[in-house]
Amino acid sequence: MPWIIFSTPLAIIAYFLIWFVPDFPLGMERSHGFLWYLLFYCLFETLVTCFHVPYSALTMFISTDQSERDSATAYRMTVEVLGTVIGTAIQGQIVGQAKAPCLQDQNDSEVALEAVNRTQSTGSLKETQNAYLLAAGIIASVYVICAVILVLGVREQREPYEAQQAESMPFFQGLRLVMSHGPYVKLIAGFLFTSLAFMLVEGNFALFCTYTLGFRNEFQNLLLAIMLSATFTIPIWQWFLTRFGKKTAVYVGISSAVPFLILVALMKSNLIVTYVVAIAAGVSVAAAFLLPWSMLPDVIDDFHLKHPHSPGTEPIFFSFYVFFTKFASGVSLGVSTLSLDFAKYKKQGCSQPEQVKFTLKMLVTMAPIILILLGLLLFKMYPIDEEKQRQNKKALQALRDEASSSGCSDTDSTELASIL
Repeated sequence: MPWIIFSTPLAIIAYFLIWFVPDFPLGMERSHGFLWYLLFYCLFETLVTCFHVPYSALTMFISTDQSERDSATAYRMTVEVLGTVIGTAIQGQIVGQAKAPCLQDQNDSEVALEAVNRTQSTGSLKETQNAYLLAAGIIASVYVICAVILVLGVREQREPYEAQQAESMPFFQGLRLVMSHGPYVKLIAGFLFTSLAFMLVEGNFALFCTYTLGFRNEFQNLLLAIMLSATFTIPIWQWFLTRFGKKTAVYVGISSAVPFLILVALMKSNLIVTYVVAIAAGVSVAAAFLLPWSMLPDVIDDFHLKHPHSPGTEPIFFSFYVFFTKFASGVSLGVSTLSLDFAKYKKQGCSQPEQVKFTLKMLVTMAPIILILLGLLLFKMYPIDEEKQRQNKKALQALRDEASSSGCSDTDSTELASIL
């Protein structure tokens, strides 16, 4: 909780400054602007990570029952997707009303860009800046409200057998044990590839809609349709994983994105069909949000059975999960930027060369499909199925009962953990 409390106000300030445009000295706008936005974007990402890791790890500390943890994960991911919907709606609808001019001259884009910057009215530029600041202020307010609810409304619980441990395991010793735990390595590897796939789609979808499909004024509404669909289908996936198992839900949920990505690659510019595909794609986005996170508590329980005297390792599990999310985001941005640069992407262009349109199509369809298939192959090697979960639950309950009734000695807990 201290990490959440102290990081929140600083993260809010950093987020707001990302969207603020200072009056840089004439002729120094590019160099000073680069340093300004690099500094505050990195600062915001660092501070929001200080929020996200403990927030995610709280899943293990609000209950000792696996079904309750699964339910909490479903609620958490539903609200996270709902937060993305709210952010998409606020940012997209407010900023979408202040449209920047596009460039008609593709052969001399740099000169044209400078001309547009010189001739664009001060009032129009100010309107655009104010739109970004208004959206940033509203989103920052939502951030504060949610952080206050979290701090005041959540209380941590400790496992009975962990409460008897005098202190947590040293960090590097715990890290070595965690990163050598086979199920965790397989899970984060599959999670990395599937996350990268959906982040490539997410990061390039606006440009894909604008230039490849030709829907310049609809991309924010299409994003909203995807996220609303994801919000409403997360409870369905929660029911599916409790009925058919988590591994089955992963295969069905994440692989269901493949047909729709293929359809996007093959279809012509049809707005109605695009909306239908966007809503259907939201179903897979919901599965990608929920299922890997719902599998992580199972891995931690399995780890605790194999290493019963290793308290305090939960944040390591969650922090590396978050790390690979950030890593996938960075790789997605880097690959997208380099690919578009090689394809001769024209900044603020009203249209783009054919190679840019083709590159965007590959970034939104073919590359994610390959990454999804690789991720599913890694999930296939993930060893914790429904039977293994039942065995772990029985062994953990025995460990808790023993700790609650008479106190667990080192020998007792080791024998209990060897049930499997």
